[in-house]
Amino acid sequence: MKFDFTFENPTKIYFGKNSLDNLETELNNYGKRILLAYGGGSIKKNGIYDKVIAILKKCNKEVFECSNILPNPALSKMLEGAKMIKDNNIDLILAVGGGSVIDCVKGMSVAAYYEGEDEVFKRYWIDFKPLDGQKIVPIGTVLTMVGTGSEMDGGSVISDTENKIKSGRVFPTPLYPRFSILNPEYTFTISKYQMVSGIFDCMSHLMEQYFSGDDDNTTDYVIEGIYKSVINSAKIAVKNPLDYEARSNIMWCATLALCGIPGCSKEQDWEVHNIEHQLSAYTNCAHGMGLCAISMPYYRYIYKYGLDKFVRFAKVIWGVDDTGKSKEQVALEGIDCMEKFAKECEMVTTLKELGATKEMLPDIAKSCFLGGGYKKVTHEEILEILKQCYE
Repeated sequence: MKFDFTFENPTKIYFGKNSLDNLETELNNYGKRILLAYGGGSIKKNGIYDKVIAILKKCNKEVFECSNILPNPALSKMLEGAKMIKDNNIDLILAVGGGSVIDCVKGMSVAAYYEGEDEVFKRYWIDFKPLDGQKIVPIGTVLTMVGTGSEMDGGSVISDTENKIKSGRVFPTPLYPRFSILNPEYTFTISKYQMVSGIFDCMSHLMEQYFSGDDDNTTDYVIEGIYKSVINSAKIAVKNPLDYEARSNIMWCATLALCGIPGCSKEQDWEVHNIEHQLSAYTNCAHGMGLCAISMPYYRYIYKYGLDKFVRFAKVIWGVDDTGKSKEQVALEGIDCMEKFAKECEMVTTLKELGATKEMLPDIAKSCFLGGGYKKVTHEEILEILKQCYE
């Protein structure tokens, strides 16, 4: 392990078919006033809303609702929820939904009692300032869509739709959910499109952490194990979306992918995410599909700078036979295998399919945050990558 690190994750996970039974116990740890946050209403159609409300009533909670939190959650919705929290002296935020809902309530929690001179989005999502004693409202979650890992981390991605800026950051442990309830059956009603988008989101989180460093790091072996589990279960779930074992494996893999362990002692990359954030700021595309469309061209652009790791990825993850092949051939074959897998799962692999136009590409490229692992890309290089992603 090359770099010193500190690992802490305070989120309690309740996992399985009966996991919602634990909500009553958790609610008893908090005050009377609950903000129930959720998305566009699917939890009312599938019955999860009624189950949660029944438990809240049984616990004699006073419930305030913040609904219609959409994918790529907007700054305006975050601020709306923050005002509700402060005005009603909320004791606990209960997010019922996927990563967008959970990301948004983390922002609400930070913004509710913020009194700084800068706008809260600028301070925490643009300048990445520390919390510095900021009052935080505790969060609990009931997960209904898999992919982001937000149920067990401090990550929060928010979109300033007015200025076309989508930015994510990882807050320290006070913003981690205190508890998260994960019932794989709650993900059965989402569309196949949403399911495979979440699968690639999980895969991308693992790759962003994996493609860095040249040391023999235990964390890389952990990532490889999770990644192979995702591939195996994804193939099953695409054929039978109601396969409980496959869907439960995918759910847990997605949670593990960003719980902190796969990043231990790693430099990390995250440029694919930086590019996708701005892509979805312009197109409002599904996050995982945007990551899929960008990933293969991006990795073909940078692989030579981390050649040995890309060779390892090809051999260990995809089983590429290196007999008689150069390292470059093996590395590229591994990326080809990933692309083949994505297409077999009916994931989106071009920007054109996501609603991007060629005219958008220069503005998207110019607005991206710059990062990178093996290769620190420039705005000009991002534009070239986007062109390769287009069709």
